[in-house]
Amino acid sequence: MGARAQYVVVEGGAWQRYYSHWAANRVIDDLLPGPAAATRCFRANREIDEWLDDVWCEGAALVDHDRQILLWFAFAGSWADYMAARAVLARTWPGWDVRFAHDGMGDLTHHLGLGRDLTRSPGWFETFEPSWFADTDSTEPCSVVSLLLPDGRVRAWGSDREPVEHVADGPGLIDLLVASPTTPPPTEMPYGGAHFDPQTRTVSLWAVQTVAGIHNWPLPGWEDWTLDFRGDDHTQQAGLLPTDFPFPQPPLTAALTRLGESLGTLPPDNGPLLARATAVSGPEGTTPVINPAALMPHEPADPTPAELAALRTALDALVAAAGAD
Repeated sequence: MGARAQYVVVEGGAWQRYYSHWAANRVIDDLLPGPAAATRCFRANREIDEWLDDVWCEGAALVDHDRQILLWFAFAGSWADYMAARAVLARTWPGWDVRFAHDGMGDLTHHLGLGRDLTRSPGWFETFEPSWFADTDSTEPCSVVSLLLPDGRVRAWGSDREPVEHVADGPGLIDLLVASPTTPPPTEMPYGGAHFDPQTRTVSLWAVQTVAGIHNWPLPGWEDWTLDFRGDDHTQQAGLLPTDFPFPQPPLTAALTRLGESLGTLPPDNGPLLARATAVSGPEGTTPVINPAALMPHEPADPTPAELAALRTALDALVAAAGAD
């Protein structure tokens, strides 16, 4: 079983789909050098005439050159890794509207005017009986759940469940939260959070990962509730958390450095070398010869040396700015 990825390239009013069996874990890396490099990379894969669904597709990107919109999703190793990738994309895709596809494949098909349910069967969103287990030991939760109590106080808990799973439990989860013991404050930023306000009947949710189905609100059980979906912005929930349960504020320096290390050594630009070699006149009656083994060929689908150098410049600037904070 591979890490399947799907790519869509829109250009000149037409779009094509491409597929890789193994590249889902490389979607972010392939996007970082910019739109031209990403497009070449995606078009080097096998063109297909079908859609993957949310179960099988673990990473995807839609590059719309006509509207200069990038939609993408892929799993990041941490909140900091996700935010570092977003910061780099903001620099290497100048002029583009770069969006994380929180609704997974639904966002891609919706962008093409095909609706959000093209790859989903009726009733695909799975709901659960309300359940809650307060992990009183872990300080590295997957998500943080907070609740406004009748007296105006807010309580918060760390959870090993994904943000959208709390919504899948329905409003019955709230009664379980009230009776739940305290969990320790997080020492690592979670992947997302959910805040419940029974007074205004509002659910606020944010995530740095996919929350497929979130745009199909109201989800089962929440028919008389309002959704306040915050995308990847955690600051609204951060402002509501108790003072003894704050979100940590990890610097992005380490995550940006990891991205830089993944680039390795930049390949040499062989253009000037070739120009100098071919300009040299050989002895009378001879022709200059260039030994191909002395050069490092550039694979057409790979980022060019210039694209990688621009990416390195963007990373260095972000690392310097993060270190100054």
